[in-house]
Amino acid sequence: MFLNQEIVRKKRDGGVLSAEEIQFFVRGITDGSVTEGQIAALAMAVFFNDMNMDERVAFTLAMRDSGQVMEWRSLNLPGPVVDKHSTGGVGDVVSLMLGPMIAACGGFVPMISGRGLGHTGGTLDKFDSIPGYCTVPDPELFRKVVKDVGVAIIGQTAQLAPSDKRFYSIRDTTATVESVAMITGSILSKKLSAGLDALVMDVKVGTGAFMPTFEKSVELAESIVTVGNGAGTRTSALLTEMNESLGPVAGNALEVRLAMDYLTGRARPARLHEVTMALCAEMLILGGLAANEAEARTKLQAGLDSGEAAERFSRMVAALGGPADLIERPDAYLEQAPVTVAVPALQGGFIATVDTRGLGLAVVSLGGGRRRPEDAIDFAVGLSALVELGDAITVGQPLAMVHARTQAAAEQAVREVQAAYHIGAIKPAANPVVYRTIRP
Repeated sequence: MFLNQEIVRKKRDGGVLSAEEIQFFVRGITDGSVTEGQIAALAMAVFFNDMNMDERVAFTLAMRDSGQVMEWRSLNLPGPVVDKHSTGGVGDVVSLMLGPMIAACGGFVPMISGRGLGHTGGTLDKFDSIPGYCTVPDPELFRKVVKDVGVAIIGQTAQLAPSDKRFYSIRDTTATVESVAMITGSILSKKLSAGLDALVMDVKVGTGAFMPTFEKSVELAESIVTVGNGAGTRTSALLTEMNESLGPVAGNALEVRLAMDYLTGRARPARLHEVTMALCAEMLILGGLAANEAEARTKLQAGLDSGEAAERFSRMVAALGGPADLIERPDAYLEQAPVTVAVPALQGGFIATVDTRGLGLAVVSLGGGRRRPEDAIDFAVGLSALVELGDAITVGQPLAMVHARTQAAAEQAVREVQAAYHIGAIKPAANPVVYRTIRP
């Protein structure tokens, strides 16, 4: 029998908590026997004194086991259960293509996604822009779609890692979010409750990244790889570039259109393609569906070229209540903003730097994201045809197209996009799209 305040005291004084102490405390987060004050105190103690890798593994498993953990063995699936998680960014529409592409290669992807946070768009909000698509199906339907289609992208259910929900909201209001140990537990407890064989983590680096510096991004990636493997799930991480929008569009319905253009081959922007292929290839290797990167990329390209990946996307949308012909007739279903305005460049030169966070916040001010959790989202608004780092630009040439609900909102967004792009006299050196891969 443990005392909550003694657990807090031990961590406050720099001690190492045992797996039993961590399990006891996390159980209390779930059943309410630990007070909000005690949770905040432990969070602050961990923020200052950190957790070692054993503590992080115990913490992740305790939070994972605080609710339902999905099991797939009984379905006798003919392939591995795999997923990826991204720390979020602007124009990061990868999940919408990645799930169907992995399914086309024989993997099974039960992707439980989140809503947008701050300047980053959420995968779930993108699917909400598809009429009829149910992001919260009952567990039986979720299992059936994963089994039949190979991929289902849905929202966080109350049964999965409930302790994390309470813990996160308290961290959010007590300035203790930025601890790598707690971020690791929060991300992995939710992802591992999906019963995965393998997980690939996409950790963003740059001006639009969740982590403030390259070093912090590396620290988070290494923590997730160590703890994920320690918790029994094959895990690796890619550090990918977020010094500009990943795709040329940002905004919910616009990103759904881009994903469908990508899957059908109508448009496949280079950086978006590289990040998607790199993450997918890593998933196929971890899941044992490909021996190496070259074989993985060949399989993925074949899945795109044959139309199989696009077909899986269509089947998933239809199985979860959306229109069966969304890919063929996007205009019939996806809302379009009534006002579209070009953003003129105020000077000539080269695109030198991009305040990616600023671009994300421009989408939020248009109504395409939330300032508070209860805010409604306008799915139609956003930005498209975004210019890229290094592009040559002349005065008056468009930096982007703004899709807005009103003329006033459009004019405000034009100013925000102009402020986000810095134009210089010299063409900057290109950044790598994938900085490095971290494996156990």
